[in-house]
Amino acid sequence: MVASEASSIERSTIKKVSARLVPFVALMFFINYLDRTAIGFAGPNGMTQDLAMTAAQFGFASGVFFIGYIILEIPSNLALHKFGARIWLARIMISWGIVATLFTWVSSATGLYWLRFLLGVAEAGFFPGAILFLSMWVPARHRAKILSLFYLAQPLTTAIGAPIAGALIQAHGVFFGLEGWRFMFLGVGLPAILIGIAALFYLKDKPTDATWLTTEEQEWLTAELAREATATGAREKHSVRSVFNNGRVWTLALIYFGFVYGLYALGFFLPTIVSGFKATLGESFTPVLQGLVTAIPYVIAAVVLYLWSADVHRRGLKPWHIVIPAIAGAVTVPVALFAGSPVLTIAIVTVTACAIFAALPNFWTLPTQFLTGAAAAAGVALINTIGNIAGFSAGYVTGWLHDITGAYTVPMFVVGGAMALSAILMILLARRGAVAEADRSVEPAVGH
Repeated sequence: MVASEASSIERSTIKKVSARLVPFVALMFFINYLDRTAIGFAGPNGMTQDLAMTAAQFGFASGVFFIGYIILEIPSNLALHKFGARIWLARIMISWGIVATLFTWVSSATGLYWLRFLLGVAEAGFFPGAILFLSMWVPARHRAKILSLFYLAQPLTTAIGAPIAGALIQAHGVFFGLEGWRFMFLGVGLPAILIGIAALFYLKDKPTDATWLTTEEQEWLTAELAREATATGAREKHSVRSVFNNGRVWTLALIYFGFVYGLYALGFFLPTIVSGFKATLGESFTPVLQGLVTAIPYVIAAVVLYLWSADVHRRGLKPWHIVIPAIAGAVTVPVALFAGSPVLTIAIVTVTACAIFAALPNFWTLPTQFLTGAAAAAGVALINTIGNIAGFSAGYVTGWLHDITGAYTVPMFVVGGAMALSAILMILLARRGAVAEADRSVEPAVGH
């Protein structure tokens, strides 16, 4: 194939994959993240009062989700590799949609704990499965861009979802006589079931099944992915079992742990912190306005995520693309406590959100630098599993330390320490030469 023709086919293929798959999988992720963090909106808007919950109980309910999630994460991702992404991702989404809808009728803290646990069981494998699915559809040199577009769904979930959640909560007693927080759970649970059913018909498992690609595009993409997998397999041989003894995998898991600790501390408790502004700003500070204020950091973070990932695509991923955001998050999390005003607090928290979201999509290009096939499925799931232990820790430990100390000072310093650990480990990984720096100026040969 002539180089210019291959280049044209590459551009058209990646453009079609980006337009066809990324928005739909991002929509799935949007609903996924909204359903798992909806408790953060419900808590300060009637749920904790109606269920007579303390901050520690709320933190436990937030975090117990990750116990079921962690237990089934790796088996779920291996099942996805065996049965195919289309069926498995759809199955996961329909399952969690059913559980999420049941939150509408929860009547006690104990019932809330069980539903959060079951939600984790139902969702297990979705995020690493989505990462793996998209990574299997594009060559390595395009993954940072594809994953950044996908990851935009996470900050946009709060940017868009927070005001929506606020509007649903404000509809107190309007629909079926439900309290506002209960109606909010119903409103965010049902779409998961509908989109999950749609995924069965919309997603495809491999390029040769994609009728929206031309024959030439199918052949180019299949050959390019096979060439890359062969090259990676020849350079790095990993079985599923060997992944569990791989130092790079465990180091990446700990790096991810720090970022996730910051992410969920922010996600679960920012709405509570913002609701505390009501004493300063007055009774006119409605749930919708709370949602809009909560959305500010995430809107800006979405822009920064896109720009930071665009720089990665131009330069190739460098260690500092991960290290600088980790340091910025480590510093700003505790500093926000001493802001002294709602405006300054939100400004500092915005920097934290930007730091976390700038790093995460680019971080996820690292495991597939040295893992392929079932080993990649196991490795990505293991990293996500260990990282998501922070999901439980962030919710429970933050609430527990708040109850003990009567303030968020100590728990936020713990969050900052976790993100500082991510920066240190990334520096060590880079110094050992365990992270490749892609050179965007050198494109692979395109003649086949």
